[in-house]
Amino acid sequence: MTQRRPGGVERGRTIRVALLMAAIAAIFIVDTVTDYAIAAAVFYVAVILLATRVLRPRSVVILTAACGVLTVLSFLLTHSGVYEVGIVNTAISIVAIAVTTYLSLKLVAAEAAIHDARERLMRIARVTSLGELTASIAHEVNQPLAAVVTSAGACRRWLAADPPNIEKAERAAERIVAEASRASEVIARVRGLASGKPPMRDRFDLNALVLEIVELARGQIDRHDILLRLYLPEDLPPVFGDRVQIGQVVGNLLLNAIDAVMAEPARGHEIEVIASLTKGGQSVTLAVADSGVGFRAGEAERLFDAFWTTKQDGIGLGLTISRAIVEANGGRIWAEENELDGATLLFTLPIARGANEAETTA
Repeated sequence: MTQRRPGGVERGRTIRVALLMAAIAAIFIVDTVTDYAIAAAVFYVAVILLATRVLRPRSVVILTAACGVLTVLSFLLTHSGVYEVGIVNTAISIVAIAVTTYLSLKLVAAEAAIHDARERLMRIARVTSLGELTASIAHEVNQPLAAVVTSAGACRRWLAADPPNIEKAERAAERIVAEASRASEVIARVRGLASGKPPMRDRFDLNALVLEIVELARGQIDRHDILLRLYLPEDLPPVFGDRVQIGQVVGNLLLNAIDAVMAEPARGHEIEVIASLTKGGQSVTLAVADSGVGFRAGEAERLFDAFWTTKQDGIGLGLTISRAIVEANGGRIWAEENELDGATLLFTLPIARGANEAETTA
């Protein structure tokens, strides 16, 4: 994964701070050489707004105090113009600087709170999705464990034979290892989806991720006799995003499709998952289409609204969080009707940088 070097980040921050200091010096000089009627000190407001994006809150407060001191000093060093106007302009400038600092710091704190709340909602949605997948997970883990028990019994019988059949016992042991590894892979995928780690954007194979999510939901798909068609082109370029979060989105869309086709038992139980390259070649689209009842009047417009759901036991956060995740990863998500007379949920992700060039040179 591509990471910024600490030295480069620190150097960039030093340059931005230097530019802020230069701007403060320029404002001080202009405010000092002009007469009292020109309130150049009010431009310190712009410096404060920029500083809140670069400095820590405590440093911003110190910078605000410095700007206030420089405003007063400029007033004392200025000797032209109407003195009373200078007092009024100085007072207005100081108030503007103080108010701007207060509001800017409040805005930064609110943005941080929104980010934390979004992360909590993502974890809630992830846990909710995993709860809905419990039956499938149990089914997937139960199969390799049952195979392990069967192979272990066979291995014991071959070893207890007279004479022991070592060759068949070894093959049984190999099956035990293979099935145990399969169970471990299922658990690893579940643990990855449940991870509360911060977002880690990197290039990854969307096709491989879709196949993993499908395997997690295989129990429900088989149990309800759903016909699942996968259209995953082999030449699809890698995408760029948080693999765990995108896995949550794919899982949520697949679960919604399963619920949609099961809501109408008389209709065909069909789901299609289609990956394709967009016309511009800058992103990849993944579509999950179902043969359910589709959209009723007004539903498509509210589909991504928070706490709005068509499910009796739903909480109305799945698609809301999915939209937040997709947009945070540089894509977009939307819904439309399909040829199966049901609904299609689609989202895009940007292609990993350099993916096209890599394919061209291959």
